[in-house]
Amino acid sequence: MARVSPSTSYTPSRHKRSYEDDEDMDLQPNKQKDQHPGARQAGSVSGLQWCGEPKRLETEASTGQQLNSLNLSSPFDLNFPLPGEKGPACLVKVYEDWDCFKVNDVLELYGVLSVDPVLSILNNDERDASALLDPMECTDTAEEQRVHSPPASLVPRIHVILAQKLQHINPLLPACLNKEESRTFVSSFMSELSPVRAELLGFLTHALLGDSLAAEYLILHLISTVYTRRDVLPLGKFTVNLSGCPRNSTFTEHLYRIIQHLVPASFRLQMTIENMNHLKFIPHKDYAANRLVSGLLQLPDNTSLVIDETLLEQGQLDTPGVHNVTALSNLITWQKVDYDFSYHQMEFPCNINVLITSEGRSLLPADCQVHLQPQLIPPNMEEHMSSLLTAVLPSVLNKFRVYLTLLRFLDYSISDEVTKAVEDDFVEMRKNDPQSITADDLHQLLVVARFLSLSAGQTTLSRERWLRAKQLESSRRNRLQQQKCVNGNEL
Repeated sequence: MARVSPSTSYTPSRHKRSYEDDEDMDLQPNKQKDQHPGARQAGSVSGLQWCGEPKRLETEASTGQQLNSLNLSSPFDLNFPLPGEKGPACLVKVYEDWDCFKVNDVLELYGVLSVDPVLSILNNDERDASALLDPMECTDTAEEQRVHSPPASLVPRIHVILAQKLQHINPLLPACLNKEESRTFVSSFMSELSPVRAELLGFLTHALLGDSLAAEYLILHLISTVYTRRDVLPLGKFTVNLSGCPRNSTFTEHLYRIIQHLVPASFRLQMTIENMNHLKFIPHKDYAANRLVSGLLQLPDNTSLVIDETLLEQGQLDTPGVHNVTALSNLITWQKVDYDFSYHQMEFPCNINVLITSEGRSLLPADCQVHLQPQLIPPNMEEHMSSLLTAVLPSVLNKFRVYLTLLRFLDYSISDEVTKAVEDDFVEMRKNDPQSITADDLHQLLVVARFLSLSAGQTTLSRERWLRAKQLESSRRNRLQQQKCVNGNEL
């Protein structure tokens, strides 16, 4: 299933619903006979903007009959991927080029909205006829009808006239950054990039309780993106584990609120034993209803997933919990989600920014661990974070949002001259410390240097940025080593 165009609001409750309610296109042909010849039903779609309550007209009685005929003993399952999600959903019918939509694509749709109650009435004559041939066929068809023909007042239909995949979902930027008319906007913003970065660094430093090093790495994390894949290895991912977060504090919750105000799509996963054991992370195929049942990791590209590990306490992970931890590890390491089709698993690539907040070192893999060193402990965390958001001007906040989205799309390269200098520098580092410096360290340095350059608006690596990347990595490693010596164990 494909997503409808998201809301342009940055209000946290609305932007979360509009940006994150993501569901996938049915991967199996739909057995249901379509109400409109030649149309293909793409599936349930969330994220449609809706003003006020659904209009019932004179269909309330007929809608009640439909619910009775469907034998719904519980509220209808709208198949939202995220737990506790509320809001409108719709069924999108695509008449051409339906096979060009990919799982978790975010689409902008133009079409005809239909709430005709006839769309949700089961064809009893057809079911009776099929029952004479095969009782099992009748059962399957009824279940499919129940799922694929929900009440139109609850799940309206959109008959698509035009659909286009969105390059991004930030309403503050032109829809397509590659077009000629967008270059003026890009060049204008790039001219004022330096002060925007400085202000953002100060803003995040305050949010991270005065830790400027952690703020630097958070900026690099927020602009990171998978730019290509080499075999199975995703290049450009930069998962950060922010350790040293205060336990039994609202710090991580308020830090997520800050991030939520900066990025178009985000979700906070509270990593408790109960959630890990009971939440459904992986989408799976329901063959009886002939649909894909959504899972929590069914997220659109460039979603910021904040995993709060500070809530994790001692307890027993059961089999689903172990599978969920494995799914998170695969997402972080390989940027893929394995959808469950009962008889086999199918890999779907993704591009999700994962930030892990934890007290000690995370049990999940991470590309980079940064130990938080607060320079101040506010007596009232909520008041501190709220005043931070109140103090920043809306125009400045919008610049932060443009900055974090735009830099993801910049090209980047390393000249032959700088490549040679980096190689020579790495050889020297190996000579000075052969036990500690490995090829993985070189890869980490190159990733940090890449996003450090892009964060300054530079599309090529300079000697200055390479030295700055080495300095940041040295400070980060020294901090971890100091913490290890203090605690006597690995963080």
